[in-house]
Amino acid sequence: MADPKIGGVFYTLDQSCDSKPKFTRTDQYLECHASARSMGVPGHLLRSSMTDESGVVDLSTSISDVNHRTPIEDRWGGWYVTGKHGEQTQHGNLIGKAAFDRAEKNRNYLGNISDLSRFFDGTRYPGTNSDIVALMVLEHQVHMHNFITRLHYESTIQLARYGHVRDATNIADAFLKYLLFVDEAPMKSPMRGDSTFTQDFQKRGMTDKKGRSLRDFDLQTRLFKYPCSYLIYSKSFDAIPGKMKNYVYLRLWKILNGEDNSPDFENIALETRQAILEIISDTKPGLPSCWKSK
Repeated sequence: MADPKIGGVFYTLDQSCDSKPKFTRTDQYLECHASARSMGVPGHLLRSSMTDESGVVDLSTSISDVNHRTPIEDRWGGWYVTGKHGEQTQHGNLIGKAAFDRAEKNRNYLGNISDLSRFFDGTRYPGTNSDIVALMVLEHQVHMHNFITRLHYESTIQLARYGHVRDATNIADAFLKYLLFVDEAPMKSPMRGDSTFTQDFQKRGMTDKKGRSLRDFDLQTRLFKYPCSYLIYSKSFDAIPGKMKNYVYLRLWKILNGEDNSPDFENIALETRQAILEIISDTKPGLPSCWKSK
């Protein structure tokens, strides 16, 4: 789980005992889950790796931090993937060196599929989908939670030492780039999931006066229609210390209304900025007063 203040919290579940199963909190996984791979804070990891013939991942081939900036063609090694991704390649559903070698010669070998029965008996599971859209959302969400936690830790340290967060603004600026999907890997073909995830996820979004939501998908050239993370509504975001959150809010407001002309954000179209500004203004409680004046 993602704790709003301390980040990733991990539990084990003993599957061998005969008594009632019990979740037990543990810190034994922090050697990996509180490392550079998770931005130095307790967090979660997503990887993409080649596998051997039994499905065991080869960590020497691993991309250890998969998120929305990772090229599509490098994602999902070691994962099952269902849904449509067109002509763009990916590494899902490939088991063993022979499968990876075949995929090098035959583009999208085992891609664009909706049936996983060739790999395992699906009747033992509630469903047989590994929806490609859900996987892309998960990749964004994992790193976003880690980034929020990192910002929380940095802010807390700076406030305890100096009473201000001026020395932590660099990480806040990097956070804003990730929040607004700067450097998102473009889609070279439209994506389409093969479960109800796309519809279910969008229905959970808070909509503005025009019916728009940060959960609205694009899936043509990018993940979301309005590229600003829906995790701005999360308890973790709300728990960021006040002075840092105010800095983030103020700079975000300036970026969206065009007052901030930083080249980092120049590729966000003006109409997209305006739409995001209006959506957040209508749906996010606790905004600073400057947001109310626009």
